[in-house]
Amino acid sequence: MRISKDTRLCMSLAGRPGNFGTRFHNALYEELGLDYLYKAFTTSDLRGAIGGVRALGIRGCAVSMPFKEACIAYVDELDPSAAVIGSVNTIVNEDGYLRAYNTDYIAVSKLLSDVPTDSTFSLRGSGGMAKAVASALRDAGFLSGTILARNEGAGRALAEACGYTWRPDLDPAGADLLVNVTPIGMTGGPEADDLAFPPEIIERAQTVLDVVALPPETPLIRHARTLGKRVITGAEVAVLQALEQFVLYTGLRPTDEQVARAAALARG
Repeated sequence: MRISKDTRLCMSLAGRPGNFGTRFHNALYEELGLDYLYKAFTTSDLRGAIGGVRALGIRGCAVSMPFKEACIAYVDELDPSAAVIGSVNTIVNEDGYLRAYNTDYIAVSKLLSDVPTDSTFSLRGSGGMAKAVASALRDAGFLSGTILARNEGAGRALAEACGYTWRPDLDPAGADLLVNVTPIGMTGGPEADDLAFPPEIIERAQTVLDVVALPPETPLIRHARTLGKRVITGAEVAVLQALEQFVLYTGLRPTDEQVARAAALARG
């Protein structure tokens, strides 16, 4: 496929850009014969970057940590998926009008659909992605949960907004469902080799969800697998949320087979 003056550009903004989204979207563009191109970026000027999306006619922009909340000030409208959560991961440009969505919420909701809602949970984190996950848990009907966050202000606010409790540290009793929504275990980070929860807490859990997508299997996921726990990986979240972004950008929904091929290529 050749780039031309008519090629539509989509992009992502992240503190630490990865290759997954770039490979996933571009693979689907190629398979479906779409004149689109996707490129990942980082920035120290978020206002200028979002202004560039508008000014240059960039069709869509994925938003990752640490920009999910800060970018809200620079868009024109929040879709309900983002407004209720107060966090954005997708911006769609309609002729200079920027509408923001949260496809993380959609992805997590689907992946949690088979987890019993009478499960207790501990969610570690209080940022933009944590808001999406906590809101998905609340809306699915999970009644008993704890937000674990060292930032008391953000942790309490998230817990109160979703009807859960806040703790600054782990509950020794553990929980049925453990959710990591922090950078612990992320490739290239200072805690890349660390477990987001202690081994004894993982032992007591039934299901473990880690939203970290790089590596595809974090130390937490690997440890949970060795114990025979059900796991939901960040790679799974990444595929589903990227698929919903693709649909918003192009208006097309690929087949399951096309998504699987693009995801395999993106992970390669």
